[in-house]
Amino acid sequence: MISLSLFTPDLDLFDLNRVETLRGPQGTLFGSGSVGGTIRYITNQPDLNEFSALLEVDVNTVTDGEEGGHFKGSVNIPIIEDKLALRLVGYHTEYAGFIDAFGEDGTRKNDVNDGTRTGGRIALTFKPTENITLTPRIIYQEIEADGFNRQETFNLFANPFTNTPGVPTTIPVREPVQLGEREQHLLRDEAFSDEILISDLNMVFSFDGLFDVTSITSYTDRDIVVSRDASALTGSITLDFGLLEVDVLLPSNLLDTTEVEQFTQEIRLSSNSDSRFQWLAGAFYSDTDRVYAQRLPTPGYDAAFDLANNPGDAAAARNGFGPDSPFNSDLPYNIEQIAVFGEVSFDITDALQVTVGGRYYDFDEERTIKTGGVFAAGGPEQLDKTSSDGFTPRVLVRYDLNEQVTFNAQASQGFRLGGVNDPLNVPLCSPEDLAIFGGFQSYDDETMWNYEGGVKTRFAGMTLNAAVFYSDIEDLQATLDAGSCSSRISFNVPSAHSTGIELELAAEPVQGLDISVALSLLESEFDSTVVDGDGNVIGGLRDGNRLPSVPEFQLAGTVGYDFPLDLFGAKGDAYVSATAHYIGDRITQPGDQEPGSGDFTSGLLFGGAAGDEVTSLDLELDAYTIVNLRAGYIINTWEAVLYVNNVTDENADLSFDRERGGRARLGFRTNVPRTVGLTVRKSFGGP
Repeated sequence: MISLSLFTPDLDLFDLNRVETLRGPQGTLFGSGSVGGTIRYITNQPDLNEFSALLEVDVNTVTDGEEGGHFKGSVNIPIIEDKLALRLVGYHTEYAGFIDAFGEDGTRKNDVNDGTRTGGRIALTFKPTENITLTPRIIYQEIEADGFNRQETFNLFANPFTNTPGVPTTIPVREPVQLGEREQHLLRDEAFSDEILISDLNMVFSFDGLFDVTSITSYTDRDIVVSRDASALTGSITLDFGLLEVDVLLPSNLLDTTEVEQFTQEIRLSSNSDSRFQWLAGAFYSDTDRVYAQRLPTPGYDAAFDLANNPGDAAAARNGFGPDSPFNSDLPYNIEQIAVFGEVSFDITDALQVTVGGRYYDFDEERTIKTGGVFAAGGPEQLDKTSSDGFTPRVLVRYDLNEQVTFNAQASQGFRLGGVNDPLNVPLCSPEDLAIFGGFQSYDDETMWNYEGGVKTRFAGMTLNAAVFYSDIEDLQATLDAGSCSSRISFNVPSAHSTGIELELAAEPVQGLDISVALSLLESEFDSTVVDGDGNVIGGLRDGNRLPSVPEFQLAGTVGYDFPLDLFGAKGDAYVSATAHYIGDRITQPGDQEPGSGDFTSGLLFGGAAGDEVTSLDLELDAYTIVNLRAGYIINTWEAVLYVNNVTDENADLSFDRERGGRARLGFRTNVPRTVGLTVRKSFGGP
């Protein structure tokens, strides 16, 4: 079990056994963060009796990008039959870059967002008796990336209005740069690294005909470093501070570092009899220490600031931090949570089953913050505390009409823990933004009641599942950019709702031909309005506006055909498939749907620009369709797969990225271009 507050690790899922999708709030068994549902990735466990191994090699090339690929392998080794087995997994992936960047002196770098992922898992299963199973596991992974999939439409140094001198300033003034698709502007190289170590121990003790006791202990140690080019951000502030135009061009690097250590312990007792009455009860504890820090190394900034102000002013604002870093912060957190939970199920008849459950939780968060530098509020270290507790229930009714048709209905409540916002960077805030965002220090738990009804049908060669639901959300947590403050603030919106229909169809009309379709229709809206002290709506948090990141329509379809194929006298099996994913239009933040939200002015007099020039963007993220094709051949223990992902080379806008309210940088995060590749697998042993 992996439980991480605030972060979801991007783990490689090679050697996966299955994926379980649990719709609707799952707070009873899975706690905070499962308010919209839970996806469980179940890896293969060590097999006590069969030796097996799998090797996989992939090579691919990305349109207008680089080449990539991976090598992955797993091996299962029974050490003592029926008693002890070891399972090892290892992998290394090279990700092809596809974003180009303009840089210093008009230079250009290609494919700056390439990267790697390397890691492995070790699991050992020890079964000393039929009723005891012990499975310790260690997971280690490193991700390294040289940039981000951001395509910019405006950069303080690259836009249609600005003639920007190179760096150093002896380089002649160059013409305005208009950035195109999959392009960005950098004065500093960017990077990302994520190192994670997870160790856990799963112990199951079975008392036949009575109950099982399951203990899951987990320890996580994770280090994340995000290095971003902050030259445009720092330059926009430099202009507001009245420094010289040459100082605006000082290259600047924002370093975000996060260190997380977390210990979790969960114990579950569950019935294992054939009785009509089934039950589960458990307790959960977690202790998370998180240290988040920011530095803004900008060589030469102290001297530039003092020249425009008074000698020693930059040093006086450091507050104990180092020189030439106009912003610094240290934010150590401790989050402690306890919970007890349980569910009972009763078969009233052979066809009718009722399940009732609930979870009580209690959490405490303590955080200190210290900032320094000419961009920061500074002052003494500040201590903030927040805590909450609550109870979330669940009721589920299932009725088997016959062997082919099952009806289900449920009412369940989920929750998302509240917290404390970081203090605003007051020296950067305009008076208007300070007045709007200055009063939102903490935010409460979000809770959601979900009411759902569905049917599952199974007929010869076809399955059809359908569900309708209505979700009533209280104290919805909405996060907005705090304008010129260069901060993000979370609010509570008193009420919101989401209602929709989901359909899944799978059929095999003829032998070898498989067809599947899944679609969803959603309406997700705010049911209340958040206003500032003057009665103005804040950031699009308006009754009737759409919730961010939620498409109203999604559709996915797959057609596959497999058939025997003899090649060079050898008998094998071939298959071909096509998959299409359609994602409807979305918005990134609630305010993106407000009139005029896509019109940006920097307000900065720089490089020939007056600051009142308008960059107009459509902030409604367009709908897009991704089509993937693959063809494979299996013969004995070999398999080869030729694939083309994103066949039409769709350049989709996944989310909108704005820096300092659009004064410094505007852009969209995008997807991977067309990718053509070949994967070869070889298996050994097994049944």
